[in-house]
Amino acid sequence: MRTTLFFVVFISLFFTACGTPAPQAYSAYYFVTAPANATATPTPFQPEINHLTSEQASQPTIRATATLPALIPTITPIATNTEMAPQPTLAVIETPALPINAPESLVYLLLGSDLRPGSSYRTDTIMVAAIRPRDGQVSLISFPRDLWVNIPTVGLQRINTAYQYGEIYQYPGGGPGLLKDTILTNFGLEIQQTAMVDFDGFRRVVNTLGGIDVPIACHYTDWRLIAPDLNPEYEDNWSLYTAGPGLIHMDGDLALWYARSRMKSNDFDRGRRQQEVLRALFKQTMSTNTLASLPQLYTELSSSIKTEIGLSDVISLAPLAFRMNNADIRSYYVAGDLVTSWITPGGAYVLLPNTEAIQAMLSEAISPSVVQEEHQVFSIEVQNGSYYDGWETLAAERLNYAGYQTSIADADHRQHAATLLYDLSDDQDPVRAASLLAVLGLSEQVLVSVPDSENPIDYILIVGNDYQPCFIPAELTP
Repeated sequence: MRTTLFFVVFISLFFTACGTPAPQAYSAYYFVTAPANATATPTPFQPEINHLTSEQASQPTIRATATLPALIPTITPIATNTEMAPQPTLAVIETPALPINAPESLVYLLLGSDLRPGSSYRTDTIMVAAIRPRDGQVSLISFPRDLWVNIPTVGLQRINTAYQYGEIYQYPGGGPGLLKDTILTNFGLEIQQTAMVDFDGFRRVVNTLGGIDVPIACHYTDWRLIAPDLNPEYEDNWSLYTAGPGLIHMDGDLALWYARSRMKSNDFDRGRRQQEVLRALFKQTMSTNTLASLPQLYTELSSSIKTEIGLSDVISLAPLAFRMNNADIRSYYVAGDLVTSWITPGGAYVLLPNTEAIQAMLSEAISPSVVQEEHQVFSIEVQNGSYYDGWETLAAERLNYAGYQTSIADADHRQHAATLLYDLSDDQDPVRAASLLAVLGLSEQVLVSVPDSENPIDYILIVGNDYQPCFIPAELTP
C-alpha cells in the first residue's frame, strides 16, 4: 500500500501555479521588515531581520512596514540568455520537431493550475516526470510558463495557455490533449499521461502527510500572507517572509507559498523550488511514519487530482519504489542557454526555445545515467559537525543532485570549525575525490587521506561551521 501511494503522489500530485523515516527538521523561518524601497520585482536586498518563534509566526497580528506595490509582478525573465532574438515569423506549425526515442521510459506531464471558478485555467506549473522502471531512475524536467511555442491550431503563444485553448475550443483530448501535442510538436517528446492538482488539493495532501521536511540550501525571501485566512486584497496583510537555510518543516500553506511564489524571484527559481518540494514529498511518502495516514491520503488524492492515470498504472509501477535510493531522481530545467529572452511586438516578455539544445537535454533526461550509476558504486557518509541544525541534510541533498548516494550519521561533536572530507577508499582515486570536492564547493585543502580497507564507508564528510550550503541544482545534474 505504501509504495502504491508513493506513485500516486509522485506522478499524480503536483504544485499549483507555479523505507526510512524523514530526519527531524527545525523551523528556520521568520518575517522581515521590508526596506522603504522594497518592490515586487526580483531586486535583491538585505532586510533587517525580526526573528519570530513558530508560535509567533502563526499569529495574524504582524503587519508589513512597507506598501506592497502589486500582488502580481511584471514578468522579467532572469538567468537566461539576454541577447534579444530576431522576431519569429512562423504563425502555425509547419515542421514538427523530430521525435525523441524513449522506448523504455514512461513520460508523465505534471501540471498545476488555479482551478477556481472564473479562473483562466492556465497551467503555470509544467513539469515532465520521465520514469525508467528498468533502471530505477526518475528525471524531473521543469518548463517555464513563458516559453513561446507554436500551439497546434492556435499559433505562437505562451506554453501555459495551451491547456486553456484546448478546453475552450474542444481540442481532441481537451486541455491535456493540446498541451501534450504542443510539447510533441515543438520538442519531439511524447507525453503518455497527465495529472493536474489545484491549490486546495495540494494543501490537503501535504497536511495529510503530516507536513514535509524541505531542505532549503539557499535562503528565500518573498511576500507572503501573514496568515492564510487573511484577505489577500489588503496590502497590510502581506509581509516579507524568509525560509532557510536549513531543513524546514512545512505544512500545506507554507509548502504552497514556497512552491509558487515569485514576486521577488522568477520562474526559473520557482521551478527549482518546486522540484525541491516534490523531492521532499517523495521522501515523506516513503517514510514509515506516514503509513497510518495513507488511507486518508488516498481519499484526498482522488478528490483533488484531475488525471488520466489509473490505479492499474500505479500498481504496475509500485515495485520501482523498492529499488530507488536518494540519488535516483535527476533534475533538469528549461533555462539558461536553452532559452533566449525576447519581447513580443505587443511588449510581452517571453522566452524563445533553443529547440536543438532542449531536445538534447530531453534525450539525456530520458536516458539511463551511466555517470549516476558509477557514482553509486562507493558510499558517502555525511555528518553534521556544525552548530547549524539540518546542514548534514543540505550537504547530502547536494550530493544526491549530482548522482551520489549518501547516508547520514552523527558526528563526534557539533563544534567543528572547518568542513573536512575523509577519503577512506582503497584506491585513493584523486579524480573521484576532486569531483566530490567540486560538487560540494570545497578546496583540496579539506581532503584528508586515511585509507581504511576495513571500513565499508569510502568517504566521510564532516560539515563544519564554515560550510556554505547554497548551490545551484542545475549545475550538478550528472
